[in-house]
Amino acid sequence: MSVRDVAVTVPWMGAGTVFLLREVDALPDDAFAAPSSLPGWTRAHVVAHLARNAEALTRLATWARTGVETPMYADAEQRANEIESSSRAPVATLRRELESTAAELDAALAALDDRTWQSEVRSALGRTIPAAEVPWMRVREVWLHAVDIDAGVSVADLPDGVVDTLLGDVTAVLSGKEGCPSVLLAPTDRDRTWTLGGDGGAEVRGVAADVLAWLTGRASGETLTGEVPTPPRWL
Repeated sequence: MSVRDVAVTVPWMGAGTVFLLREVDALPDDAFAAPSSLPGWTRAHVVAHLARNAEALTRLATWARTGVETPMYADAEQRANEIESSSRAPVATLRRELESTAAELDAALAALDDRTWQSEVRSALGRTIPAAEVPWMRVREVWLHAVDIDAGVSVADLPDGVVDTLLGDVTAVLSGKEGCPSVLLAPTDRDRTWTLGGDGGAEVRGVAADVLAWLTGRASGETLTGEVPTPPRWL
């Protein structure tokens, strides 16, 4: 599945937003100050990041529609400062902004048409992409950060299609990184394999969700079998 197939990724994004909002709504206010599973971040940091990310992706959608360059962030420092500042907002503000910024992103994407979906914009990492890739960027954020909130959600809760597309996305990115080991990923609950770092590597087996959790740094890989190396950092 192409990560630029908006007929698939926009519904995945919407389902992920509903899933995430339900999870956050279930958290009591005092749980926001507790650590997330991301080093150095509380749950409030994760929620703040998701709200600011929706705003950043809305800027890309606006860029695609209008032709006026509006980058996601001025620089990495601005991104980090916005997340840190937002994480200290009242919990009611964090809840409201998580929902409102997601709705604004939905509206900005809905305003794109066949032509503007193909307009070129630039990711935070400087990669030139068509706007049609923006929904997939948000799919990754809402589903994986729902896991990072560390409130009982795991990678196993992600839809199969999202897991499989993430496996393709992540292996492609990691394979281009220096020192990436060569591994054949053979999920026991799939009828296909993925290659990490080139052909000829050892075979690693396990359920697809566990393979993805290991690849993205959200699990140690202890549930996998074979010679399980340490992959490079994904993002």
